[in-house]
Amino acid sequence: MKTWILFLASLFALDANASKTLDDDSLNVEKVTQFDGTPWGITLLNDQEAIVTIKKGTAFKVNLATGKQQVLSGLPEVDNRGQGGLLDVAKSPTFDEQNWVYFTYSKPADEGSKTTLARAKLINGGVTQWQDLLVTDSATSDTKHYGGRIAFDDKGHVFFSIGDRGVRENAQNLENHAGSIIRLNLDGSVPSDNPFVTHANIRNEIWSYGHRNPQGLFYDTDTSTLWSNEHGPRGGDEINLIRPGANYGWPIVSYGKEYWGPISVGEGTKKDGIDNPIKVFIPSIAPSSLLRYKGMLFSNWNGDFLSTALALRHLNRVKIEANGDTTESRYLENLDERLRSIAQDSNGILYIGTDSGKLLKITLENHPITE
Repeated sequence: MKTWILFLASLFALDANASKTLDDDSLNVEKVTQFDGTPWGITLLNDQEAIVTIKKGTAFKVNLATGKQQVLSGLPEVDNRGQGGLLDVAKSPTFDEQNWVYFTYSKPADEGSKTTLARAKLINGGVTQWQDLLVTDSATSDTKHYGGRIAFDDKGHVFFSIGDRGVRENAQNLENHAGSIIRLNLDGSVPSDNPFVTHANIRNEIWSYGHRNPQGLFYDTDTSTLWSNEHGPRGGDEINLIRPGANYGWPIVSYGKEYWGPISVGEGTKKDGIDNPIKVFIPSIAPSSLLRYKGMLFSNWNGDFLSTALALRHLNRVKIEANGDTTESRYLENLDERLRSIAQDSNGILYIGTDSGKLLKITLENHPITE
């Protein structure tokens, strides 16, 4: 435990120059544009342009100053039933040299759709050279818990998440990809140092497992740590520090209850050999994306985790103290919007997509932004 506390202390040194606590009256919310559909993923190409994916299967390049939308051609067919569709989008770390953009989507298949990681090159009117890098073994007859978030480290790897696809035992079955976080090289090949790469009966792409439906994923290059948030059942949403080869417990342990009654899921909340969450949300907020804020615009948020929330309709901020304790703040509840996706630009400005189709820009009242 002492070693763990010292590790957390190294990750979460407090900012001695933190400014006063913000409230909703301090935040300026501006609608950039309106989509016909849910903006599931956002990636900023620069501080002036973004690519936004719409769940039903379209994507747009957006001018963040004017709100002008340009539809992108070259996208594949997606299974838009239930929670499926065109999911996340992320600019490659080598985008400036090679124009690769990565996507996740639910790919139709005879046995049910599969969470799929793909990449394509961005051109003026759309994307070209589409490549499915991994069509995962995750199909079920259900149309929920696709996961789908993407993150990159600074060592040439891409991560993406997959939910249990509505079949709980999938998350503990390493012979399929469901209920896991995947790690690949940028070209889709399997890294030689993946934790299960030498196991014949385990999917070599798996980085961690025991996940229910991780819809937030963030790699912190400052601390070389991977973070995820995920949906619990009725209660028990989590923020997790992701370690290679670790088991996060679903459905053996959970802080949540069954939907059909006040009955705990699994054997309890903790068990030897299973990694405990850093933060648990009871009741559920339904977290849908995740980033660790790094910017001077909201200077007292530096190093804190921001998550959009669906069920409880707010922007969630979690500060993890050096001793491992957490404090939580909630913003934008007055919007009464299901907040789906989030991105941050180089000035610290936040962009948030809502299930009602809005792309929102979040700044500070009376705070000049220098370009």
